[in-house]
Amino acid sequence: MNDTLTWFITGAGSGLGAALAEHALETGDRVVIAARSGHDLSAVRERHPETAFPVALDVVDAEQRRQAIAAATEWAGGIDVLVNNAAIDFLGALEEQDERDIRAQFEVNVFAPIELIRLVLPGMRARRSGTIVNISSMDGISSLPANGYYSATKFALEGLTEALWQEIEPNGLRAFLVEPGSFRTGIERRTHVSGRTIPDYDATSGAFIRAVSAVRPEQFPGDPDRAAEAIIGNVRAAKPRHWLVLGSDAYRRIDEKLSRFHAEFDSGRELAASTDFPGSGPAVL
Repeated sequence: MNDTLTWFITGAGSGLGAALAEHALETGDRVVIAARSGHDLSAVRERHPETAFPVALDVVDAEQRRQAIAAATEWAGGIDVLVNNAAIDFLGALEEQDERDIRAQFEVNVFAPIELIRLVLPGMRARRSGTIVNISSMDGISSLPANGYYSATKFALEGLTEALWQEIEPNGLRAFLVEPGSFRTGIERRTHVSGRTIPDYDATSGAFIRAVSAVRPEQFPGDPDRAAEAIIGNVRAAKPRHWLVLGSDAYRRIDEKLSRFHAEFDSGRELAASTDFPGSGPAVL
């Protein structure tokens, strides 16, 4: 891997994206700071005039995506690390949320990362070098009431990234997932309730929304600066993890989900085998 990397980070105007950009710049790397218009990036540009390159990017705008990647490639000669970090979240039971908000989550959290990956892969393949970092969530492995659509987008990101690294690793490229827990990035101020309240869901999704609304520091144990350091470390690792779980709460919740899954999985061995054609051997893919 090159000593100096060029990063392209979406959603880099705040939160984890901003922390990751700052830490990468402090290591001497170049960073394309992609953020929606309205974010003031002048301070980071003043601190790193030669290595920070802000670009305006609404990730759901196809033309802005093409222009941002083209500008970044012209500035740096190529993109070494793409970080799909931009995401949105709406709360509400599946029946409650507005269709517009449901579709917006998939556009930002799934389709935009797909298109950005497709834009950078030709250059990475030509150089036989590059890393895709897709920021998932603990919700991408373990879902909760009121957060089903957000979780669905992160589950989708998990599946496509797992396929991606199998496709690109023979070409010298890498991809991995990051599953953060609750980090102090201000995400609670950017998360909104969608749709109309249905009383029958008060004990489930309603209770979750009330818990999220009563923000307390202990609900967000994660330090974004430490998360940024861990992500950079994995990018530069000789053998990076494919799944990078960050935060004690994420580790605990994912562990609980896997324990429940394995309990049902292990008890279902005979049932699974009973549905094969009699005498058929194991399938080979």
